[in-house]
Amino acid sequence: MIKKYKLLNLGCANCASKMEEKIKKLDGVNDANINFMTSKLIIDVKEEKLSEVLLESEKIIKTIEPYCSIGK
Repeated sequence: MIKKYKLLNLGCANCASKMEEKIKKLDGVNDANINFMTSKLIIDVKEEKLSEVLLESEKIIKTIEPYCSIGK
């Protein structure tokens, strides 16, 4: 299942790349892409893993850019 989320306060293209690399490695993620210009996270994830992946993705994002978060 492909889901799209707005990333709030994304301020660095290099940080977006680091986030994308780490999110791609999460269990249940088939693919992930962060577009810095549009501040969007597009994630292809197994439906049963979605909530777990979102929680872990938020942790990754906060570690790299503390003021950035996943919008609803």
